[in-house]
Amino acid sequence: MRRASFTSSILSRTLSTVHDGGTVNLHPRLRVALFSSSRADNSNSRRHWFFPLLNSFSKSSGQAVSLGLVGVVASVATAASVYAKEPPPAEIIPKDVVLYQYEACPFCNKVKAFLDYYDIPYKVVEVNPISKKEIKWSDYKKVPILMVDGQQLVDSSAIIDQLSEKILPGKAIISVADEDEETKWRRWVDNHLVHVLSPNIYRNPSEALESFDYITSNGNFSFTEKITVKYAGAAAMYFVSKNLKKKYNITDERAALYEATETWVDALNGRNFLGGSKPNLADLAVFGVLRPIRYLRSGRDMVEHTRIGEWYSRMEKVVGEPSRIKA
Repeated sequence: MRRASFTSSILSRTLSTVHDGGTVNLHPRLRVALFSSSRADNSNSRRHWFFPLLNSFSKSSGQAVSLGLVGVVASVATAASVYAKEPPPAEIIPKDVVLYQYEACPFCNKVKAFLDYYDIPYKVVEVNPISKKEIKWSDYKKVPILMVDGQQLVDSSAIIDQLSEKILPGKAIISVADEDEETKWRRWVDNHLVHVLSPNIYRNPSEALESFDYITSNGNFSFTEKITVKYAGAAAMYFVSKNLKKKYNITDERAALYEATETWVDALNGRNFLGGSKPNLADLAVFGVLRPIRYLRSGRDMVEHTRIGEWYSRMEKVVGEPSRIKA
């Protein structure tokens, strides 16, 4: 009986999941940290190929060298500008940023996408979803919680709004229509896109087990909790996902995921990003939600059967590696 009670307690707390901005997150986002390192294209790596190329050009006529150098420099400049991060001025970057999170929480990962893109260094504290001892100091018992120079920020969208005000005080709004478009698609992420994830990552027993294998491998669990949550949690969420399908009127899980991603690609309307030449907050929100499932079976299917792959690859390059530092 004590063992059954322990298992029930773990499941009830673990599967109560994250609430963010009043929305119940019954679909933990499964972040797989496979990043495209934009930092590999730093000045040192460019020298490795630039100087041998320069030497070969030096054997040609002066005109050929000049033309060649113009082409090379133009290519480097173009590549650097297309997928460049947008770090704010050093004097306005927060000095002490700590994120309290669940590694698999979609809303937490949405905040991390923002921090990573703007190169804001942050520490991560992984919260045990059962005991929550890491956030006992806070009256707010959900994640994400972001501490910024001693100030507590909560609710992922509100966190991003408040951070934007702090680090992007001169952010230009091209037109009311552009502002409305960004806001519209940020809301779409919270109100629609996240709701098609759980039915997909828990679509069948094997995918549910794949998901919980990641959750328990990267979350803050004791050994006993890992074993219990991995198998009992996967089984429970498989059945919970069926209820979520009914709640959100989903008949075919994959079709719903494909439709959502195609809707997003249509919204891009041929642009590299919704923000145009650079990502805006809506781009970061969509990427943040999809990044963890990208290398699960559902994410692989999504890229294979929809047009989102090119945009997603651009986002991987521009967001780059995490800016997190050890807590």
